[in-house]
Amino acid sequence: MSAAPRPRTTTRDPEELTRRLSAWLATRLPGARATEATVPASNGMSSETLLFAIDHPDPPSPALSAAFAQAGAPTSCALRLAADPAAYTIFPRYDMPRQYRTMELVADRTDLPVPRTLWLEEDPAHLGAPFFVMARATGRVPPDVMPYTYEGSWLHDATDAERDRLEAASVSVLACLHDQVPAESAEFLALPGTGTALRRHVDAQHAYYTWVVDGLPRSPLIERGFAWLADHWPEDPGGTVLTWGDARIGNIVYDGFEPAAVLDWEMAALGPRELDLGWMIYLHRFFQDLTESGGQPGLPDLLRRDRVESRYAQLTGHQPRAMEFHTLYAALRHAIVMLRVAYRQVHFGEVPVPADADGLILHRDTLEAMLAGRYW
Repeated sequence: MSAAPRPRTTTRDPEELTRRLSAWLATRLPGARATEATVPASNGMSSETLLFAIDHPDPPSPALSAAFAQAGAPTSCALRLAADPAAYTIFPRYDMPRQYRTMELVADRTDLPVPRTLWLEEDPAHLGAPFFVMARATGRVPPDVMPYTYEGSWLHDATDAERDRLEAASVSVLACLHDQVPAESAEFLALPGTGTALRRHVDAQHAYYTWVVDGLPRSPLIERGFAWLADHWPEDPGGTVLTWGDARIGNIVYDGFEPAAVLDWEMAALGPRELDLGWMIYLHRFFQDLTESGGQPGLPDLLRRDRVESRYAQLTGHQPRAMEFHTLYAALRHAIVMLRVAYRQVHFGEVPVPADADGLILHRDTLEAMLAGRYW
């Protein structure tokens, strides 16, 4: 199975971006400039990342030196830039101060390896959008393209014991986050609306779906999914914690098989623990199902639902609840994002306007099976 071309994600010129970054950097560190700038192959479909080095005629300040030393790369940085407004953005709003504040909170309250934040710039005049700079973590990330479940990836080629170690450490990330950050310290992540944190989360996703399909074909499958959620609402949604949001191993940099950096906090929100658990379980199944459809066995024993739930319960004392609801909700949320990605391709003329919006959802069969109660 060959990889399809990645959809267009930006209209920005990396060289021009680097030049403007150097001009801005000189206002923070006089004489400094950005060099060795590269866009990672795994650059996301949402916010953009630019990796770069700082070239400075004099050693940076003691505080900055300490930050770089902690990252293990004295002059290596990563720029996180809000999505290009001209590139048909995946989300309607990009709140970089919110992400920056979340990372600072998690770094302050937990033992998680969150990249050290260095600067936040809210003025879009410098690079065309708000951004922040953090120390760059070194290590390796399970790739999305080709998926880490495919033969030849470093995770696929690892031993069973090494993958088990990675799984245990990854579930521990969720346990640590949920147990160590008091929800009241993260009230700035509360979603608008009324009712429980789960109700607000689902309402926000429905509003997001409405924005995605504005003026475009609607998805009967996604709308059936929301109806299913309403009919299977948990009697007790559980307590509220700070959730990572995009909780998956593809957002962790690993040193060997241990987390070296936990990335991508733009979807962080208050909600029940199961939001992150369902997302971690389902996103692996998405890649696993894709791999099996391509004729490869993949990694069927990695991040199995029963084992993730058991590991989490042992670490926290909290037995995950309503997981059919939360894994389906994860698949539904992913379907909305995939629909937006597909409509971005329509916008740029890469694909025609579809007659059947549901046909744009890669995991359509999975979501259908979940709705019918025959997936797990």
